[in-house]
Amino acid sequence: MNKKNWMIIDIVIIVGTVLILSYFYYLQTIQPPPSVFRHTFKVKQIYQTRLGGREWFLDRNNPTSDGIFDPGSPIKQQADGSWEINGNLRPGNKYEDQVRMTVGTPASQEQWKNVEITGYARVLSADSNSDDLDWYARGGTHSSDVPCEGTALKGTISVDGDVSWLKEIWHTGGYTKPRDTHHVTDSILNRWIGWKVVMYNINDNKAVKMEAYLDDNDNNHWKKVSDIVDNGGWYARSSNQEFYSAGCGRPKDYIITNSGPLVTYRSDNMDWDFADLSVREIQPPQ
Repeated sequence: MNKKNWMIIDIVIIVGTVLILSYFYYLQTIQPPPSVFRHTFKVKQIYQTRLGGREWFLDRNNPTSDGIFDPGSPIKQQADGSWEINGNLRPGNKYEDQVRMTVGTPASQEQWKNVEITGYARVLSADSNSDDLDWYARGGTHSSDVPCEGTALKGTISVDGDVSWLKEIWHTGGYTKPRDTHHVTDSILNRWIGWKVVMYNINDNKAVKMEAYLDDNDNNHWKKVSDIVDNGGWYARSSNQEFYSAGCGRPKDYIITNSGPLVTYRSDNMDWDFADLSVREIQPPQ
């Protein structure tokens, strides 16, 4: 075999080696969808879904494919199938570090009302131990352009393990002071927890029952950590002048018995992973 043929063979070997190495590099750097997710159990439900009631569960591989879920910010899938979010570069919003992930309602379907909202989270970083995760419902868009749409009942858990409930009668001058604030666990920083909030009308739709549950060890064992009723007397903390300036036609202790098109998973100044989000229209206990 002459020198020219040996040179051709050498070139083929070199090119082949480069292609093989490039292929293996690609496999290592491009993360495929995980075949095994972090949870092998079915997340426990506190209340049954109402007969004919809506249910929504996060699509683990493609969360936005259903047209219902809007993370509002870029999300990145992790090796265990969870997703990371921090609120940076939130489209159409001048503020950074705000997470507002929403689960919407198609025009032809019933809005969210008596709901069980579930999500697993791992807070990776936060500006303060008092920063919290909020799951909330019973309203629409929270914007100063449509202030009266911004009603909400919010079940919160902070980084340092405090829980509470907030009511927002309109956005942003209708906030109440928190209720049922107390310490339930150690810091939730850098560990997985499950957070579940439930709200349903009682007393012939004249009052609202609110409950919160914590899976503190990420093992599907849920403990009730908050249980309150709003039947009046839970007032907005703003002045009368500010509160009534929105013209929403509501009393200052308005009881939010109404439904709303959006359920929201919220945080400020946090970077966190999430998994196993769900919202269900439940059958309230008799």
